[in-house]
Amino acid sequence: METYRLRVAIDATSLLGVRTGIGQVTSGLVQGLAERADVDLVAYAITWKGRGSLRQSLPPSARAGTRPFPARLTRGLWPRLAWPRIEGWTGRVDVVHATNFVAPPTRSPVLLTIPDLSYLLYPELCSGDVLRFPRLVQIAVDRGATVHTYTAFVAAQVRERYQLSDDRVVPVAPGLGPPRRGDPAQGQRLADAPRYVLALGTVEPRKNLPALVRAFDRVAAHDRTVVLVVAGPDGPGGQAFGAALDRARHRERIHRLGWLDDRARDDLVAGATVLAYPSLYEGFGLPPLEAMQAGVPVVASTAGSLPEVLGDAAVLVDPGDDEGLSGALARVLDDGPLRGRLIEGGHAQAGAFTWERAVSSLVVLYRHLAGR
Repeated sequence: METYRLRVAIDATSLLGVRTGIGQVTSGLVQGLAERADVDLVAYAITWKGRGSLRQSLPPSARAGTRPFPARLTRGLWPRLAWPRIEGWTGRVDVVHATNFVAPPTRSPVLLTIPDLSYLLYPELCSGDVLRFPRLVQIAVDRGATVHTYTAFVAAQVRERYQLSDDRVVPVAPGLGPPRRGDPAQGQRLADAPRYVLALGTVEPRKNLPALVRAFDRVAAHDRTVVLVVAGPDGPGGQAFGAALDRARHRERIHRLGWLDDRARDDLVAGATVLAYPSLYEGFGLPPLEAMQAGVPVVASTAGSLPEVLGDAAVLVDPGDDEGLSGALARVLDDGPLRGRLIEGGHAQAGAFTWERAVSSLVVLYRHLAGR
């Protein structure tokens, strides 16, 4: 008997423009769902200007759900009214997967992805639309949405904060795509150094980059060959980061690169000696897993979900311990056997995160929600 093709609507707004980590995860999920013979996928985007470019961001088998309706207007209406329903973008569907904190009104069951709770736990580290999330998430939960998280750590936080039963919060980790074959030599040319510590991501308070600058300053005093490369777009943490740079004794060996396209990013990761990820809070942690996949040792913090995601394949340090961070960086830079263990363990750790597993788990969840 032929399996019923489940009609799934997924929020693909994050695929447009510069992709954050959520955009990268959504891209992998959309690709995996589009390859399923038992799923009829429609990807929607809440945007006026970008609606014409959604189609080119999707696999051929996925339908694009667009509508000439301003995003600003939905932001004003959805918290107050159950209108306009997302079916105006997607047509009738069996389940709606809201991948980025905001769930639209719909007649169908909703799966709401909450990658992390920084908007509740660390509002002082957030800005812009993120500060609207507490109200929007609460509305979605009150309307009956089931919550999806990337990790068991965040799932436990969500259950506690929103007083939800176990069956209302389901952790399913995202996958990693195939290894991205960057050119180490080109990465070293971009870094302007043969040995470098790499930090990737938007310059924002949660990434704890001032602490990394201070820790690197200690390392640089004893290692004259290494530099620090900070790559990623500017964000709300730019002022504190700039002040840390101004105070650094070895400022000339800290190289600031802005936003990079995928090829340059892959090259920079491939050529790195160490990836540093000293965040104050993370709901998952995609860059360190990508570094592990590329054979680059990782030094990260013990904050949030990072111990769960990285396991014992990274050196983990308290994010408030500058001296501990500098010591960890120095060890990984210089200790050959340690580097070898981290590289071997990192390959195994990253290999556990597959899109086949993630998509299969989510389709089972979709079918359960549609049937319920």
